[in-house]
Amino acid sequence: MFDIGRDRDYFGDSSDSDINNARVFEKVARKSYLPTNALLLELLNEHPDFKVSFSITGIFLDQAEEYSPETIESFKKLVDTGRVEILAETYHHSLAFLYSQKEFEEQIRLHADKVKEHFGVTPEVFRNTEFIYNNDIAHAAERMGYRGVLTEGADHILGDRSPNFMYRPQGTKNISLLLKNYKLSDDIAFRFSQREWSEYPLTADKFGSWVNNVNGSGEIVNLFMDYETFGEHQWEDTGIFEFLKAFPSAIYKHPDNNFVTPSEAIDRYLPREEIDIPEYISWADVERDLSAWLHNDMQQDAIKSLYEIEDDVKLSGDQELLSDWRKLTTSDHFYYMCTKWWNDGDVHKYFSPYESPYEAFIAFMNVLHDLKLRI
Repeated sequence: MFDIGRDRDYFGDSSDSDINNARVFEKVARKSYLPTNALLLELLNEHPDFKVSFSITGIFLDQAEEYSPETIESFKKLVDTGRVEILAETYHHSLAFLYSQKEFEEQIRLHADKVKEHFGVTPEVFRNTEFIYNNDIAHAAERMGYRGVLTEGADHILGDRSPNFMYRPQGTKNISLLLKNYKLSDDIAFRFSQREWSEYPLTADKFGSWVNNVNGSGEIVNLFMDYETFGEHQWEDTGIFEFLKAFPSAIYKHPDNNFVTPSEAIDRYLPREEIDIPEYISWADVERDLSAWLHNDMQQDAIKSLYEIEDDVKLSGDQELLSDWRKLTTSDHFYYMCTKWWNDGDVHKYFSPYESPYEAFIAFMNVLHDLKLRI
């Protein structure tokens, strides 16, 4: 509070801070990004038909430029193989679609420019922040020229349908919908090191047999997870890198199995049927809705106050001010304010740098107050 009007270091960049962006990024790059990218490059060289795709935000690339240029170089080596696809998304990992169509589209264009700058490719398939999706998002992505959208294969929208097919979003003509197989994805991302899990330990061969079971009842298995799964969420001593190293060979043991990028999947498989998703879904929490970011009054007040000043920020013509405002649109700020499961030690608490959701709200509103003074 006492820094309002005096200090613009909103985002923990000061070198005397115990937890700053440089230290956090360098640690995760060392534990996760660099060793995983090196392993994937090895696998791509070993298996000519192996494919992988990445959803990389603009603010991730900004931080990598500043704190770990070798991380960007390692991603470039992967993309240069021609078998790695980069997906489109909002530059600032924002919830902009819910509050400003104009800002939503501007962030997507900014992200496409950043991807082109670093990797020389233009994204063709879109994934919205946190897999947030409904029919309207598909329509917006189609208008912007994207060929496909990825989202969560949530049970409550699928009913008796399978996530292992391609679908056509309701009311669209030229765009496909790829649904994440969350059960198989979460087996790696969340359950891999849980000793109480009935399937522990998870080997590549065991996982490969589960994928094989889809043959005859599905056409594609979309695995999507935080990249920090490898080395950060699942530490090296869990065996996660050994699992990844053996993963392609385990999949290839079944003669009908192969790997495709999302755009290749769109080329290969016709939509099975049209699917209507009028309400918002996401990949977060058991509800798989918007409640991880917009459940309580703090979250709603904070994001409403943020987007109320959008026009004033843009009319100011101050690019530094606009950059700071856009960093505040990042979904994580509102995730840290979630109170749903705080007392139960849920993942919200695990990921938050704050002592409580209330501290997250107070810090955010103090920054917003300072931003208004600058306007």
